[in-house]
Amino acid sequence: MSQKVFHNDKIVDASEACISPTDSGFLYGAGVFETMVAFNGEVFALEDHLNRLFFSLKSLSFPVDFDREFIKDAIYKTIAANDLVDARLRLTITNGPMSFTGQPKPTVIITATLYQGYPEEYYKEGVRVVLTSFRQNPSNPVFSHKTTNYLPRLMAMNNARQQGAAEALWFTVNSTLAEGCMSNVFLVKDGKLFTPAVETPVLPGVARGTICKLALGNEIELVEKDLLIKDLLDADEIFLSNVVMRVLPVTSVEKHVVGNGKVGDVTKKISQLYLSNLAKYCGFGEDSK
Repeated sequence: MSQKVFHNDKIVDASEACISPTDSGFLYGAGVFETMVAFNGEVFALEDHLNRLFFSLKSLSFPVDFDREFIKDAIYKTIAANDLVDARLRLTITNGPMSFTGQPKPTVIITATLYQGYPEEYYKEGVRVVLTSFRQNPSNPVFSHKTTNYLPRLMAMNNARQQGAAEALWFTVNSTLAEGCMSNVFLVKDGKLFTPAVETPVLPGVARGTICKLALGNEIELVEKDLLIKDLLDADEIFLSNVVMRVLPVTSVEKHVVGNGKVGDVTKKISQLYLSNLAKYCGFGEDSK
């Protein structure tokens, strides 16, 4: 069966989903996107994704001629059209074709593919990360939004992979820890959980938000603050998060070994809480693989 995508207002074959050569997303990276996961046909934390999406659309002054229910319905139509139960979804909205005579009309594309998680050994043994020399500027108006202008992150990620690492961590121009190319970062020190504040700036990840709620609800002290390279290297445990990777342990930062070089107890606890939350929300781990 050929892949089906949602394009603007209907389901079409992927080969038929074409955008205008004047589309501002294509020309200038003027777009936002959400990466989501579904298990047993249920999209995890969909309302959180929609909250972030519509906040970004409003903040970045994108034209919106649809509501949340339209997007929600389109997402589930895309899953059904591809006959999927467990899926990885990508929702992209651009500012639409350039227009000098009227209100631009946004371009909406939703794709769904079979969900494939990270290798199991990553969770058992932990992964290695490196530090990128690229820096985030707190004055950049798009850094707290998930925009399609992703080239610097892809460059940093490619460099990390060439070094045999799973992710690259970013710092700001003020030398505070920010995030990974495609993930949020958490540190554990003396049993406390630390993560950079959203105002650093970092992307307010959906998995990040879930982890913060789980920590607060399970007597794990959570501190959101400015973190420096010393905090990173002194951490007893480090882990990354996004909705695809879930809770991914980090056991080395470049040549530096994190803690005792093994997945730590707090990371294990947070991971189990996250998996239990997934199971409660959409049956992950029951019929899902």
